[in-house]
Amino acid sequence: MKWMLVVLVNGITPINTDLVFDKFGDCLAAEEQMRTHYLDAFEAWDRASRIKFDRRRDYAKARELQAKRLLSNVGTCVPRAGGEPVEQQAKPPPSSAPQPPVNR
Repeated sequence: MKWMLVVLVNGITPINTDLVFDKFGDCLAAEEQMRTHYLDAFEAWDRASRIKFDRRRDYAKARELQAKRLLSNVGTCVPRAGGEPVEQQAKPPPSSAPQPPVNR
């Protein structure tokens, strides 16, 4: 079975990365690496921003927003059968209006 890394933006919205792994451990390692990059980006922003803000309160608010923006994105590994894309069959939406009888 193959595994695909999916990113949950803000912990909610799934984004397909098209990164497919043969082993679950490899997928988990990629997820860990992704988290490390987000953390590095946040820390770099934090170091640069400490000197930019005149007021501590403004910095604290901006830091909180940046942390939510960068650190709430999480990765997860989902199974992908045979490595082939799984096609979803489209079902027509159920009609709430009654259908008129057909006269024959």
